[in-house]
Amino acid sequence: MSSIKVECVLRENYRCGESPVWEEASQSLLFVDIPSKIICRWDTVSNQVQRVAVDAPVSSVALRQLGGYVATIGTKFCALNWENQSVFVLAMVDEDKKNNRFNDGKVDPAGRYFAGTMAEETAPAVLERHQGSLYSLFPDHSVKKYFDQVDISNGLDWSLDHKIFYYIDSLSYTVDAFDYDLQTGQIFNRRIVYKMEKDEQIPDGMCIDAEGKLWVACYNGGRVIRLDPETGKRLQTVKLPVDKTTSCCFGGKDYSEMYVTCARDGLNAEGLLRQPDAGNIFKVRWPFFLCMWGRGIVEGILLKKIERCFCKHLKTISIYHVKLITLNSIISVFANIHFIKFRMAPVWLTSSILKIFSCFSRICKII
Repeated sequence: MSSIKVECVLRENYRCGESPVWEEASQSLLFVDIPSKIICRWDTVSNQVQRVAVDAPVSSVALRQLGGYVATIGTKFCALNWENQSVFVLAMVDEDKKNNRFNDGKVDPAGRYFAGTMAEETAPAVLERHQGSLYSLFPDHSVKKYFDQVDISNGLDWSLDHKIFYYIDSLSYTVDAFDYDLQTGQIFNRRIVYKMEKDEQIPDGMCIDAEGKLWVACYNGGRVIRLDPETGKRLQTVKLPVDKTTSCCFGGKDYSEMYVTCARDGLNAEGLLRQPDAGNIFKVRWPFFLCMWGRGIVEGILLKKIERCFCKHLKTISIYHVKLITLNSIISVFANIHFIKFRMAPVWLTSSILKIFSCFSRICKII
C-alpha cells in the first residue's frame, strides 16, 4: 500500500534492538538491545530515552502486574525495579548449558511469561543448533519446560480467543501453531501455518492484530509481513529501509501504529553506509485509524472515543480487566458518549470492544 508511512522515530544505533512492548500508562515503548545488555524505555511524549544496564545479554521485557517489569537476562527470569534499577532473579534455566541465553519472550493472556533459549551466536544467526528450549514462568515462580531441540527460539503470541499459541523457531523458516489451554498453560498439536518464502529470509519477532492476523519481522528480509494463520497466505508486506528487522508491536494512543525494531550487528562498512538507520526504531502508520484492521473509519472513530473514555476509569489497561466487565457495565461506563443511547450494543460493537482489549500489552502476574 503506497499510503503506508514508514518513518525512523528514534535514532540511537542499537546493536540489536528487540522485544518492543507498548506501555499504555506512560505512552512509552519498552525494548532491549541484546548484546549491549540494556533495557530501554522511550517516552514518546517527551522523546526521552531511559536505560537500565544489566549484567548479561537481555532478550525480552514485559510489564509486571505489581509494577515494574520482568525480563529475560542471560538464562534468568528476572524482575526489574525501574526506579532504583535493581534486578531480582526469579528463576534460572539451562544451568547445564553455559553457552546458552534466552531469546524472545512474551506474556500470555493469563500472565505467564513464555520465553525460549538458544546457544550464543558466533555471528548473527550462526550458532550451535538444537541447544534451546521453550519455557514459561508461572506466577508462583515455578518454571515449566515445554520442549527442547530448539535452534533460535523467537516470535510468539496467542490467538484472540486464547485457544492457539503461535511460535517461531527461526531456523525452521516456519511459523507454527499449537492448541493452547489457557487454564493450565499446556500446548499440544503442533503444526505449520506458514512457510517463509526465499526473499522473506528468517522469521524473527511476531505480534497479532485485532483481526487475528500475524505480523512477522523478517530478519535479513527488511520487512514485516502480515499472515493469515487460517489460510497460510501472506496478506501484506511492509518494507523498511533496513535489512535486519527483528520484531514489531502495536502501540500509540489508539494502537493504530506499529513499532519495529532492527539490528546493525552483522553489517559491514558498506552495509552501514547503505543503511544508515540500521539499529534504530521505526514506526509504521496507516492513513486512518482502522480499529487495528477492524470494520472501518466509522467504527474506528467510535472505538477511539470508547478507549479514551475507558482509560479514565482504569488505572492499568490489560486484557484481564475484560473478564471483569459485562457488556452492560461497559455501556454504562460509556453512557456519556452521545451516540450510545441504547442499552444493548450491536454485535459488531461488542466484538470490536473486545478486539481493542486483546491488543493491549499483557501484564505478567508474577508475585
